[in-house]
Amino acid sequence: MPNSTLSPGKRVLLVDDDRLIVTTLARGLRNHGYAVKEATSGGDAIALAQQDAPEIALLDVRMAGLSGLDVARVFRDQLNIPFLFLSAYGDADIVRQAAECGALGYLVKPLDVAQIIPALESALARGRDIRALRETESQLNAALATSRETSTAVGILMARDHIDRESAFNQLRSHARAQRRKIHELSAEMIAALETMNAISGEEKKGRSGSC
Repeated sequence: MPNSTLSPGKRVLLVDDDRLIVTTLARGLRNHGYAVKEATSGGDAIALAQQDAPEIALLDVRMAGLSGLDVARVFRDQLNIPFLFLSAYGDADIVRQAAECGALGYLVKPLDVAQIIPALESALARGRDIRALRETESQLNAALATSRETSTAVGILMARDHIDRESAFNQLRSHARAQRRKIHELSAEMIAALETMNAISGEEKKGRSGSC
């Protein structure tokens, strides 16, 4: 029996330039507990996704204007939205392109809602896992960048003041606290200032070497 109660994580964006397919499939998915937004063009799909990102998108491969493949690349590279492809065609080339775009599945029309639910639920679960991994990766990259900036700034203080690493870090931390700033922000500013000074010094040396 269809579930009429919407659950968190059931937000679906349905994209197809055939309005009849959109209306019919959207109705069926809603009857099974999914919150569905509809788009009949690639441009509308991207606009809707930017306003309120869905948990997953169902994209028709062949559409006028922006194709499903075009939309998929935007979802993959810019919006981090997982997607399944819908198509009336099952030829090997389209399937290959779908896989290269990072599709979590490929559904061939005509579609029966009850039959696609397992594939949709599986894709939702995989999409959540992928999103979590990407968020973890992003956090790790930010932490590594912060660590590199701080480490470089500590090295600058060690060389300038002829002190050990612990003393240099404590000095950097004291300056940051006194200015009520984060250590990595102060570190980045120190690095930028040193790079500017080195650039100026390099230009002066070139000028002297080039004079008569």
